[in-house]
Amino acid sequence: QVQLVESGGGTVLAGDSLTLSCVASGRTFSSLAMGWFRQTPGKEREFVAAITWSGASTYYTDSVEGRFTISRDDAKSTVYLQMNSLKPEDTANYFCAAAAYGLLEQDFDSWGQGTQVTVLS
Repeated sequence: QVQLVESGGGTVLAGDSLTLSCVASGRTFSSLAMGWFRQTPGKEREFVAAITWSGASTYYTDSVEGRFTISRDDAKSTVYLQMNSLKPEDTANYFCAAAAYGLLEQDFDSWGQGTQVTVLS
């Protein structure tokens, strides 16, 4: 099992930027695909972004494409989510997740506790 700890959330104004970080432990980080998901009260969890174990490929949900960037630093066992041009609709609890195999949501079997991002208009 992989332990994941997110940080970097906060309250910002629309148009601002934030960078989320997620530190992993308990398994060889470089063998894991990593993802970011988000959830707001009363709504289902939503896929945000993912990066393959090699870092060669990244994937984004349409609503964040061009504004968010996922990246990884294997030396630090850390995955990042750079969020630019934030909008109020980006407000959510953001979760980091790890997958040993695959990139579908059901493949992510280790989850962090989440970090809250609030974007004010």
